[in-house]
Amino acid sequence: MDGFAYPNEIEIGWSILIVLYPFITGLVAGAFVVSSLYHVLNVKTLKPVASFSLVMALAFLLVAPLPLQAHLGRPERAFMIFLTPNFTSAMAGFGYIWLAYLVLVLVETWLVFRPDIIHYAATTTGPKRLVYEALTLGVHEIDEKARIMDEKVIRALAGIGIPMAALLHGYVGFLFGSLKANPWWSTPLMPAIFLMSAIVSGIALLIVMYIATMKLLGRPLDEDCVTSLVKWLLAILLVDLALEGLEILSMIYQAEESWEIISRLLTEGIPISYFGIQFGLGSLVPVLLLHAIAIGLVRGGHRPWVAFVAALCVLIGVFAMRWNVVIGGQLLSKSLRGLLTYTPTLGGREGVLAATVLMILPFYIFTVIVSFIPPWGRPGDEPDAVAIDPGRAPPEAVAAPIWRAGAGLAGGARARELE
Repeated sequence: MDGFAYPNEIEIGWSILIVLYPFITGLVAGAFVVSSLYHVLNVKTLKPVASFSLVMALAFLLVAPLPLQAHLGRPERAFMIFLTPNFTSAMAGFGYIWLAYLVLVLVETWLVFRPDIIHYAATTTGPKRLVYEALTLGVHEIDEKARIMDEKVIRALAGIGIPMAALLHGYVGFLFGSLKANPWWSTPLMPAIFLMSAIVSGIALLIVMYIATMKLLGRPLDEDCVTSLVKWLLAILLVDLALEGLEILSMIYQAEESWEIISRLLTEGIPISYFGIQFGLGSLVPVLLLHAIAIGLVRGGHRPWVAFVAALCVLIGVFAMRWNVVIGGQLLSKSLRGLLTYTPTLGGREGVLAATVLMILPFYIFTVIVSFIPPWGRPGDEPDAVAIDPGRAPPEAVAAPIWRAGAGLAGGARARELE
């Protein structure tokens, strides 16, 4: 500690798990927005990743509350917010928003994949057939009239989901922005910044997962789709940077009494994570790389890999932004006359290992989901350069490579066992 600090400030209350919480919810919101761009705005270039992004949003949405659960001293009491609702509590608000959003995403995902589920229920055998039979909800036929009705409901749900996605993550920014006692958090731009960075991180992760999955499966990439994702990512990233820049410029211009300690925080407390990672590696480098792709300076086989690297940098930068907000705000002493220090522990309930497990978990959930309803090679699609025609093969034949690919990332031994 440096400067005047109270004895109860020695321990940072909100740890790396609270950094992970807004990061994961942001990935959910960003992925769902991409799916809605196709279903609502009919952006046809995003069709190859529309279903992919919806499954990705579902996988991360299921894990979104777990960092908070692990942080709670009595996690088994978390369900009490539903049994004894308090609609004036901003903290409890996440439970209501998350549950409503989960229901919406589950229903939309079921409707999008309903023809696939009916097809697989008729073509698969063994235990998987029982799963598909349950997922059909007793409906084994689908006609053209039902398809049209499903598309209308999907479009309506996607339209409702966009403001709900904004509410899901804008709420996190509102939670920090409403804490008047902390000048680093209490800014009117905080909800907008959190929302824009959420969309940015979701699109970036979608680019990373789409390129990695297609390469691991040996399937061809849709170049137009990747280029469209790059352009959307670049546009929203520039808006996000503008908002973050306006936030700092307004603090400098107003020059309130808290600016002295905030300037010390930026130059002494978090200079590497703020200037080096968040704005350097996570913003400036991706903007240059994405702009090079958008204007055609990067062509051919190099384009996906440049987009992959740029998206990874964006993800690192957004995580650094979450770190700088959550941890950085707690480094200010309550007297605003000194700075604290924080070093995350490796083990324990709120250590780096626990956070790593929670961050890996959505990818395995994604793998499980796509093993039943693969979002690539949908039944009825035209066969491409893949050896297996998904319209005639059972889903395990289409999805088995992703099991091996995921296991290969986790460890070669497990991959050999699956094979």
